[in-house]
Amino acid sequence: MNFSAVRHTLEELKDLLNQLSDKDFALPILYLGNSSVGEHTRHIIEMFQCLLNSYESGLLNYDDRKRNNLIQTDTNFAIQSINDIIKSIEKENKNIVLKQLLFKAYTEIETNYFRELLYNLEHCIHHQALIKVAVFQMEDIQLTETFGIASSTIEYRKQCAQ
Repeated sequence: MNFSAVRHTLEELKDLLNQLSDKDFALPILYLGNSSVGEHTRHIIEMFQCLLNSYESGLLNYDDRKRNNLIQTDTNFAIQSINDIIKSIEKENKNIVLKQLLFKAYTEIETNYFRELLYNLEHCIHHQALIKVAVFQMEDIQLTETFGIASSTIEYRKQCAQ
């Protein structure tokens, strides 16, 4: 598993949060359906936390994750939460059962830690793409060229440029 890719993507998110005031972080954005950068950040963080918190038991249910509104209103708390994730992601692969509620019935499927970590990475990048739309309206925000762009797209663009 490429843990460095996960760390890099989360570091990009931290770099953005370091540029935002708590007010801008929690501000509802019309183009995000009146959700905020903070709400998208909270969602990203809580999905990673859910995976990490489920590692020992081997039973993962993203629907049953804890929601902490402080993550979406306090940039420093969000950054600390990301730091905690970065410190904890390097784990051995192991089988996990994913449980999800679909149309009022639970479904369980076999998966593994690496697969779910990859899912969370792609999920994070997807939400970063949405966040990028929001911060375009804000002044003096600097994002890396790769913020919110899937690695396959980055590689494809490199090939096209040659």
